[in-house]
Amino acid sequence: MEKLLVNSNLCDGCLDCEKTCEGLHGVSRVTIHDLGDSFYSIHCQHCENAPCVTICPTGAMSIESVDPTKCIACGFCVIACPFGAVSVKYNNAHKCNLCLDRDDGPACIQACSKRAISLIDMDDILKKKQKQHIDKMSNLSTKPKKKGLLGIITSDSRARKPYDEI
Repeated sequence: MEKLLVNSNLCDGCLDCEKTCEGLHGVSRVTIHDLGDSFYSIHCQHCENAPCVTICPTGAMSIESVDPTKCIACGFCVIACPFGAVSVKYNNAHKCNLCLDRDDGPACIQACSKRAISLIDMDDILKKKQKQHIDKMSNLSTKPKKKGLLGIITSDSRARKPYDEI
């Protein structure tokens, strides 16, 4: 599953992504918030067990998008979304669908002059994290084990420490 990633360190708050999204869809499905010296994006996270999908009484919501022919603009999806990424305007619910109808990907990515927005594949990230963990664990097993009384004492003291101190 692909998701949008917005690097708040690169975002300068120009709102080009919002304007482009609004121009394309009639309603901006991404919102940039100014919090002090940083800018943060609110957009659909395409949750695996999406609350907006679960609560929708008409079945208009899916993980990827909203079916405008089924939506009754009840607003339950807005209430259920933990990220505030769903809005109801013009008698319809709206949320980011990663511009599935466009061949060249999400318009907000192309509109961002700072290249703060990217599309990432969560499966690839999961595989990389797992590989890093396996590499780390395999390096631990190659350390020579302490033998004798010193090895017993140090392993016993390590076993008594809380996990986050090891």
